[in-house]
Amino acid sequence: MKKFLMLSVMAIAFTSVVSAQKTVVDIAVGSENHTTLVAAVKAADLVATLQSAGPFTVFAPVNAAFDKLPAGTVATLLKPENKATLTKVLTYHVVAGNIDAAAVVKGITDGNGKAVLTTVSGGKLTASLVNGKVILTDENGGTATVVATDLKAGNGIVHVIDGVVLPK
Repeated sequence: MKKFLMLSVMAIAFTSVVSAQKTVVDIAVGSENHTTLVAAVKAADLVATLQSAGPFTVFAPVNAAFDKLPAGTVATLLKPENKATLTKVLTYHVVAGNIDAAAVVKGITDGNGKAVLTTVSGGKLTASLVNGKVILTDENGGTATVVATDLKAGNGIVHVIDGVVLPK
């Protein structure tokens, strides 16, 4: 019985370690609401980068967010000749570091209602609180609402958003 209990504890511990090692890419791949994002990450050849050590904070748009873009936008971005533009759009959704929801809210509070986040693409996203929800505003004035937070991965954290934010 003692040996069984010890093996059970070891199995649970191993499972916890394995699940903690998921990457931010694995979280998106495992979500039926992020198939467009996953296709875009693959088309931009960013899978290996986003599976690296990081840490990354990813603001991951759901499929419906991409559907809000003008007709043909996603198909155009996925073309090989538009890889650089697609890469810029996708890396605009990534911030270096492991920034959980509490840190975002603290940044907004400390910043008198706004926190400016520098994205991996070099652009700026402004986070604010509206009716208790975190809103991201891109450099063009477009917005997205954070609808799920703190999906933790071994190399960062994912926050789900309902819009695609776009760099200048």
